[in-house]
Amino acid sequence: MNHFDWKGIVKGKRALKTENILIQSVFLMAWFTLVSCDETSFVDLSGQWMYRLDTVEVGEQEKWFTQHFEENGLFLPAALRDQNIGHTPSVETQWTGGIYDSSWYFLPEMAKYRNAVPSKFPFWLTPVKRYVGKAWYQKEINIPADWKGEQLELFLERPHWQTQVWFDDQEIGSENSLSTPHVFILASALVTSGQHRITICVDNAIRGIDPGINSHSISDHTQGNWNGIVGKMELRRVESISIAQVRIMPNLQKQRVSVEISLSGNNATGEVDVTLAAVGVNHSHEVKANTKTCNLKDGKILAHLDMGEDFNTWSEFAPNLYELSIALKDSNGNSLQQTQTFGMREFTIDQKQFEINGTPVFLRGTTDCSVFPLTGYPPTDVPSWEKIFKKCRSFGLNHVRFHSYCPPEAAFVAADKIGIYLQVEGPSWAKYSVTLGDGLPIDQYLMDETRHIIDTYGNHPSFVMMAYGNEPSGNYVPYLENWVDYFREYDPQRVFTGASTGRSWSIIDNSDFIVRSPPRGLEWDKRKPESDFDYRDKTENQNRPYVTFEMGQWCAFPNFEEIDKYTGSLKALNFELFQENLHDHHMGDQAHDFLMASGKLQASCYKQEIEATLRTPNLAGFQLLSLNDFSGQGTALVGVLDAFWEEKGYISADEFRQFCQEVVPLVRLPRYTFSSQEQLKAEIEVANFGAAVMKDASIGWRLSTTDSTVVNKGELDSRDIPIGLVAVGGISVPLESIKKAQKLILEVQIGNYRNQWSIWVYPPIQNPAETKDIFITDTLGEKAVNMLKDGGKVLLQAAGKVENGKNVKQHYMPAFWNTSWFRMRPPHTTGVLIDEAHPVFDQFPTDYYSDLQWWELVNQQQVMNLEYFPPAFRPIVQPIDTWFLNRRLAMLFEAKVGEGRLMVCSIDWDKENSGVVSQQFRQSLLSYMNSTAFQPENQMELSVIQELFEEKEREEWHSFVNDNP
Repeated sequence: MNHFDWKGIVKGKRALKTENILIQSVFLMAWFTLVSCDETSFVDLSGQWMYRLDTVEVGEQEKWFTQHFEENGLFLPAALRDQNIGHTPSVETQWTGGIYDSSWYFLPEMAKYRNAVPSKFPFWLTPVKRYVGKAWYQKEINIPADWKGEQLELFLERPHWQTQVWFDDQEIGSENSLSTPHVFILASALVTSGQHRITICVDNAIRGIDPGINSHSISDHTQGNWNGIVGKMELRRVESISIAQVRIMPNLQKQRVSVEISLSGNNATGEVDVTLAAVGVNHSHEVKANTKTCNLKDGKILAHLDMGEDFNTWSEFAPNLYELSIALKDSNGNSLQQTQTFGMREFTIDQKQFEINGTPVFLRGTTDCSVFPLTGYPPTDVPSWEKIFKKCRSFGLNHVRFHSYCPPEAAFVAADKIGIYLQVEGPSWAKYSVTLGDGLPIDQYLMDETRHIIDTYGNHPSFVMMAYGNEPSGNYVPYLENWVDYFREYDPQRVFTGASTGRSWSIIDNSDFIVRSPPRGLEWDKRKPESDFDYRDKTENQNRPYVTFEMGQWCAFPNFEEIDKYTGSLKALNFELFQENLHDHHMGDQAHDFLMASGKLQASCYKQEIEATLRTPNLAGFQLLSLNDFSGQGTALVGVLDAFWEEKGYISADEFRQFCQEVVPLVRLPRYTFSSQEQLKAEIEVANFGAAVMKDASIGWRLSTTDSTVVNKGELDSRDIPIGLVAVGGISVPLESIKKAQKLILEVQIGNYRNQWSIWVYPPIQNPAETKDIFITDTLGEKAVNMLKDGGKVLLQAAGKVENGKNVKQHYMPAFWNTSWFRMRPPHTTGVLIDEAHPVFDQFPTDYYSDLQWWELVNQQQVMNLEYFPPAFRPIVQPIDTWFLNRRLAMLFEAKVGEGRLMVCSIDWDKENSGVVSQQFRQSLLSYMNSTAFQPENQMELSVIQELFEEKEREEWHSFVNDNP
């Protein structure tokens, strides 16, 4: 938001920079703050400030603004906690955010974490210091003689969050925006030459306006409810008449841009010469200056600039930007000048699809919840945001939704440059501590905030969508209907939806588009994995664009190597707790293996869900939650990237982009496991959401082994592929040439784009494994015990018999979001770690993780809790428990008992859905037990194994609260 004085003069930047260096040198020598404004048009107020913490809230009553702060100094812009100011978090800390699992506060094994200093809190990152309330900041400045009688503006880019300002002893005003800069006008009568004092009270406590304790604008879940001021801090010299706002409105059909200019301090009417020109920022197109006489009415001017026939448009494919120059001149020769960046783009709706400049768009997005693990607050510099958006693009995304907060200006600038479509939201999740539409102060506050957001950031071409915020409660339907109507008329350049919501919220009927959760998820707790499903039954009844809300949310195990990255004011004490607890359960050495095995399953789930979305006709896009990890709400490790937007090691950008980019080849497979007596039949489709029709695109496929030996391949006729979801043909491949059980790779290539899928083929078992030398039982009864005593071999089929572990609910898919936030709602596990090199798998092809063929063996199966087993004992097939409990689990293990050899398996290979996978697993297991390789390393007491099946009272997990998220 730029303000220029009437004469259009900005000068002295180099002198200002030098001056600040000198000033900071003085700061190092004494706790004294004095800024000399010299002859510049603005002064940078960053640097040394004095502060006081108003813990008992007496500052205003005692008139602290009249006093000189001399005892405590800090540097701004920053948060208090950045400089180790505040209180050390403890078990007594009153956090800003909901907790739906209070077991940490009560469980005896958590006592050592509660009593630590600071407490090791599992639900989000822990600030080194925390302060909630009023903090006072003060700076001395020197006003030069030539500033005397001038009007000044105090610009604070992002305070958190309620501010009150005094200039000397005079109160200037207060602000409370969570979304836009706080701007204060110092009347010219107050501005005299010489020394003056600026005092700012910043209050981050929830007062009259409650946005919602879980809103990402204020919550400890992510930002950390910090106190401070970040971004630009400037004292600006402004004339009584200046350009207050410029609204730029491209019109592609008329090949022009309309410019509405609002002046501050002038409600006069008359004629003004308006000169407009545009020059390409990242391209060579230029529109020469054009001057027209326009009418000034009520302080506003409307002018137009013809862009010509060869102007460049802005989109994800070509983010072309222009710099618009504006010059105003009245009949008295007074002038105003300003420049603004804009893009020639129109983001519109055609029935169920979004369009950018008339081209259909499919949104491939992530949800940004203000996760910034070094500071908590969002960065205000452009390079930081460019790094994030470039990472999004490298993973095939073109869209970001900001969940219940609005980012600073830098995010919009970076998105403009990179080509990212933004959905911005007001700073509210009005569900937990506040309601919407019930006449509370939040109702008017959100109307004001939305206007401020549009007025401040509305010229950025990346800013295309907006919602009030997230999942409201209260009488929200009529309120949001009014909100949509009002802002659709106020700002025709964007599309609006009432709220981003899950399935149980009402749809706001007058919304331009819908962001809602039903078209998401994998129903593989009920049925076998396949790629023939889509979500059309969830969207066909809507006649507007439908975007999937918060898709994914599949967990991976924590990456404890990430802990060392937390070098800022937030610490990953939650990770430290999980790591120590894992060690306490004798699995500390397995942490990396758990990460990789769970991560592979997580990545597979994302592939399946994204492809199903792309296969769905008329869906307009998806918003992941999210590409990177979410640090709060119990610690939701749902990203394929960590909280720092860095890869974790189990999937790369290139691999992810195969199934998530502008053009994605797709196949419809009835399943992923086949008998060699079958044919592999698949329908090939392509989701083409590129910039144009793919002309004469080649279409090829290949079926190969894991060592790249081609089993079969072919080509379909080349063809033009229009934008949208297009069926291009089918393939049918006999599998009779496959003579041993193995994994194959099906690859489809369309033009320069390729995608691939793993399938597993199992030939008929020719020589079933013998069982005469193996005692197979479901109970460790007398006969089994005697067999072991006598050196025999026993297979204990424990499915359905497990007692120690039956409270652990395992599905094939990993835990959703995390088990803490949803109070241990199943599933509880995050995948399976498999000892792939073990000879038990000699006839059963597997990797170290539970790939799709394991569904038949894992889904809804019992697990065993090995809590009483020796610390070093490792099972062959090991489900990975939720990191909040870290139970040592097993589905398959072997042990030497007495003189005998025992195999214990809780996999039910005879259950209703069993097929070729279960048959092959059984064959491989029995063949191993018949071989000389069956020599378990670990000697085990029979009583330890028998404990797994004892019916007795066991300790259960309790959340200690009844509330639900």
